[in-house]
Amino acid sequence: MSTILVTGATGNVGKHVVSQLAGAGLPVRALVRDPGRAQLPEGVEAVKGDLTVPETLEPALKDVESVFLIWPGFAAETAAPVVKAIAAHARRVVYLSADVEDLADGEEATLFHQEVERLIRHTRMSWTFLRPGGFAANTLGWADQIRQGVVHWPYGEARRALIHEKDIAAVAVHVLTSAGHGGARYALSGPDQLSQAEQARIIGEVVGREVRWAELPLAAAREQLLAAWGDARFVDGALAGWGAFVDTPERITDTVPKLLGRPALTFREWAADHVADFS
Repeated sequence: MSTILVTGATGNVGKHVVSQLAGAGLPVRALVRDPGRAQLPEGVEAVKGDLTVPETLEPALKDVESVFLIWPGFAAETAAPVVKAIAAHARRVVYLSADVEDLADGEEATLFHQEVERLIRHTRMSWTFLRPGGFAANTLGWADQIRQGVVHWPYGEARRALIHEKDIAAVAVHVLTSAGHGGARYALSGPDQLSQAEQARIIGEVVGREVRWAELPLAAAREQLLAAWGDARFVDGALAGWGAFVDTPERITDTVPKLLGRPALTFREWAADHVADFS
């Protein structure tokens, strides 16, 4: 089998894609900004490159047949040249997009993913889009508060079907290594709808610490997010998206069990895998 290139190879999802492919004995190349610092499994080839600088991609794409594409942020100005560069070499691309019915990350982010999908569809490559909803890993942002025993955040009753990053990676590996997925758009979710307050409680139970929820006023949450993200439109879109899950919980899909032949990993299982991050 020809080489598979994984972008975002050291991130939450990409590192699991790399390790699962390498564990199966497949030739894997990891696109990283600093090969000297990348901690990758034995046998994985690290190649320097940056999706925000499309001209750096040529060495990484040499002799590549398939690409697992994760975008770093939403740098729309480089989307077209990056897709063009990938299409000049690869026959297949699996793109980690977003659930178009889920505006939790804001309309701007959703529109970005839709634009990248459009660019990919207009190439000659075989393509598959993975569209997860909420990532369980996003609750790592509560780590400091979990240690203090109280999570201050808005919309405690917002119900999400958060997905374990290992399940996203397992679906990506399945699609990259098997036939019949060309043109598929796979919506991915975890197996349960849990409120944010329930998520915090479960993390506490797993790490052995009582954790309670303290509803944070929206104005205070907006101020914190503006300081962290700096983009008012993105912040307001994210808050509106999260708030929508109070009345309309995030949907559960059966894609993970159908493709992998096993149940999707639960949020409690995710928390158990991340005890060290909250301890």
